[in-house]
Amino acid sequence: MCGIAGIFDTRGLRPIDRPLLERMNQAQFHRGPDEGGTFIAPGIGLAHRRLSIIDVSTGQQPLFNQDRSICIVFNGEIYNFQSVRAELQALGYAFQTHSDTEVIVQAWAAWGEDCVRKLRGMFAFAIWDTRKEILFLARDRLGIKPLFYTLLPDGQFLFGSELKVIVEHPGLRRSLDVRAVEEYFALGYVPEPRTIYGEVCKLPPAHTLTIARGGAAVQPKVYWDLSFYPAQDLDHSRIGEELIARFKETVDLHLMSEVPLGAFLSGGVDSSGVVAMMAQLQSEPVNTCAIGFNEKNFNESAFAQQVADLYRTNHLTKIVEPDDFDLIDKLATLYDEPYADSSAMPTYRVCELARQRVTVALSGDGGDETFAGYRRYRWHMNEERLRNLLPLGIRRPLFGFLGRVYPKADWAPRMLRAKSTFQSLALDSVQGYFHSVSLLRDEQRQALFSQGLQRELQGYNAIEVFRRHAANFKGDDTLSLIQYLDFKTYLVGDILTKVDRASMAHALEVRVPLLDHVFLEWCAGLPADIKLKGQSTKDVFKKALEPYLPHDILYRPKMGFAVPLAHWFRGPLRQRVRDALLGDIIADSGLFNMDFVAQMVDQHQSGRRDFSTPMWTLLMYESFARQCFASSPK
Repeated sequence: MCGIAGIFDTRGLRPIDRPLLERMNQAQFHRGPDEGGTFIAPGIGLAHRRLSIIDVSTGQQPLFNQDRSICIVFNGEIYNFQSVRAELQALGYAFQTHSDTEVIVQAWAAWGEDCVRKLRGMFAFAIWDTRKEILFLARDRLGIKPLFYTLLPDGQFLFGSELKVIVEHPGLRRSLDVRAVEEYFALGYVPEPRTIYGEVCKLPPAHTLTIARGGAAVQPKVYWDLSFYPAQDLDHSRIGEELIARFKETVDLHLMSEVPLGAFLSGGVDSSGVVAMMAQLQSEPVNTCAIGFNEKNFNESAFAQQVADLYRTNHLTKIVEPDDFDLIDKLATLYDEPYADSSAMPTYRVCELARQRVTVALSGDGGDETFAGYRRYRWHMNEERLRNLLPLGIRRPLFGFLGRVYPKADWAPRMLRAKSTFQSLALDSVQGYFHSVSLLRDEQRQALFSQGLQRELQGYNAIEVFRRHAANFKGDDTLSLIQYLDFKTYLVGDILTKVDRASMAHALEVRVPLLDHVFLEWCAGLPADIKLKGQSTKDVFKKALEPYLPHDILYRPKMGFAVPLAHWFRGPLRQRVRDALLGDIIADSGLFNMDFVAQMVDQHQSGRRDFSTPMWTLLMYESFARQCFASSPK
């Protein structure tokens, strides 16, 4: 696992500033503390930080082909590199190393832009082709590995594995993208392709970007997408058996390593399933790690221990205090832009724990999106059945009225908190799902934002992110649609971003076998009704795992990786939150309605309302702005 960076003069052969390129590369030292390297030629500079995993002795980067006409910097792992290597050797290509990196170089020489279609793995890479004077960038299909880029007004094209790499360049204007602010306060992250800075983009998953010297700017090009049309050749009597065979095959691919390897074990279905498969494939005990909390409602360590005992893993558990809020400011430096998933804090700690023993860890991320495991899927499908009873022309005024007049009842049992449900029923399916996953709903963002920010937004709403992706959906049922939306937004913008930054902060490589694209393509063809069945989420996956895991691991209520925000903000963080949210950084930004912010803080701390989620979202924005934006020109 590594970090990559580069500068390309799209207009000519101006010399590359070596000290600047090295500073950009040094900004991501944590991603690859083992080695660093640069390549500089007229008008092009590539840099790399390396965490050695495969071909430790000869896989240094930047790496070249034999005549040095093609150069690559690469972050990730190609799990099928040996089979692609054999195919290239049959075509006459020779190899100097045993690395997966060189396979990409020769794949570019053989197939050009289509080389990415041959690769099975997680990756972000840049190839410089001297003869063609082309810079080619690519990102893996699911967005497991990040890639940022910008084109400066003077024609310099910059890229890097983290936003901090590009921010290091003095020519970048760190101007705020107000649409990114709207999207952040709706979703808790800035979704692809935007970043918080108007001049910097994320290369979306499953996209490539080709830039020729002297050529016109080229838009990112998609090379893959996930189809949810039901497979026609499924043997329904053998689905569980085939699922396990395919699951075991993808886990096996992800065990490739020359350094110590293990797994996260939360005690949930997905991570427990990964460990169960690893135990079938390894002769030695699996290295596993888990963190626990002193508060029972947040502690899953006993379930993790149960699986560890079953498979006799080499297990390590660490109890983390639930008031681990010293990490709040650290998160802003890790993520480089506002990021509001509070589970980033325990994720940081479990990566820290894992690195004590291993350099590579497998995780169960992606299982909820793949097999419909989130509780919100069940709630959305219940709402969808109600939507189908009445046409939109009747639902919109009826439930819109009920949503306005029904009292906000945070204190009540969930079945009596109907205000949000009524509001959702007044919407179409995509709007309804966006409404259900938004951290701050439309009316809250309107109340929070200043009149000046609302004027700058010119009516823009973050729902457009979902609309854009929904237009590309290939499938014929609502459950698959919302799974697809999560693959395109929440999974890449929240989950994978969280794990990449938290793991790389500790020079730990995390692999996600459930997001192998070959496995996913098969899973996406499974009928929706065997994923979500009645009250049972992930039904087909759980049934397939019954021979491998205890019933109470598979069918216990889902807990998640949460932290007690509401308690923090009324207790140990009471004054800190008040000082931050009502302080100069937020007030002077001109983005927020300070009367509403004060009302929100007062009502939460008095116990009248639970505003912990919007307060955390604003607190993380304040931490970002204080460290990364307050001193920069707007």
